[in-house]
Amino acid sequence: MAAEEGWYYAKGPDSVGPISLAELVVALPANGGGKCVVYGPGLTDWTEARSVPAIQNAVRSTTAAPPPVPKNRKSDEIDYQLFGEEMQYAEVTLDPGETVIAEAGAMMYMTSGIKMQTVFGDPSAEPTGLFGKLMSAGKRVLTGESLFMTTFSNESARRETVAFASPYPGKILAMHLDQLGGELLCQKESFLCAAKGVQIGIAFQKKFGVGLFGGEGFILQKLTGDGIALVHAGGTIMRKTLAAGEKLKLDTGCLVALSPSVEYDIEFTGGIKNSLFGGEGLFFATLTGPGEIWLQSLPFSRLAGRIIAASGSFGGRREEGSVLGGLGQMLGGDNR
Repeated sequence: MAAEEGWYYAKGPDSVGPISLAELVVALPANGGGKCVVYGPGLTDWTEARSVPAIQNAVRSTTAAPPPVPKNRKSDEIDYQLFGEEMQYAEVTLDPGETVIAEAGAMMYMTSGIKMQTVFGDPSAEPTGLFGKLMSAGKRVLTGESLFMTTFSNESARRETVAFASPYPGKILAMHLDQLGGELLCQKESFLCAAKGVQIGIAFQKKFGVGLFGGEGFILQKLTGDGIALVHAGGTIMRKTLAAGEKLKLDTGCLVALSPSVEYDIEFTGGIKNSLFGGEGLFFATLTGPGEIWLQSLPFSRLAGRIIAASGSFGGRREEGSVLGGLGQMLGGDNR
């Protein structure tokens, strides 16, 4: 029997084998097998896998080289890690030469090898001439964002880190656009940061009623590309896949993101009592599949409304769900 064959590993009260060394590496738990015990060539007794040099060398040889980046990839391939539960921040690690783009004011900290630069408009769009830059910046104004974005580039010879913080309680979502068809529609002001190469544009809602009463207006942010984008939303996030023809009704402010294949419309709640005293506003948002959707449990407008009501502004605290709450509450349904 060859030296690389005849390996066994413990699985509960039993042992599995004989198998080859390559098969053993695949069967072992992550992190080099950890405390899993094995027996094989060169061993006189059962030994923890992490203490066997032959196994650890085999593990390193299979994990040292990451899969090659597709030749047609246009976006930088950034690494990220999320920290925290309700007030999260994202730590992005850049290889030499890589760049991440972010909203102005989103940066939390960066290491010494990172160079920060403020850019007029979308740095990934690469518009030509003054008119192109003005068009790029103008699109951002329509989505409620700043005229400027910030780029963070690693200009050192080693890996560097930059971190971005969420603006209010909620979750940061990592959207892998290459796995989502290359395009995603998001609520305004949800974009946090992305790999350079991801373009941040706008998408107009075609239906007039959606624009007037749909919570997000006529305009949503459109993220296109093949890189990773980090998006922030309030409260707890729900991801759901809608089948073809499947419909979901939701509060207009609870929508975070959706695939372009999902149809977005509004629907009258129905009934005078529901409209005036139900506290949900006059309209629901309706999403019809097929496609992916992301919903948030705490829209920022709802959080802000509670804070304003509790602060005693505008004549003291207002009762929820009543006509005294104002016409804006009745129409929008977000400021409960």
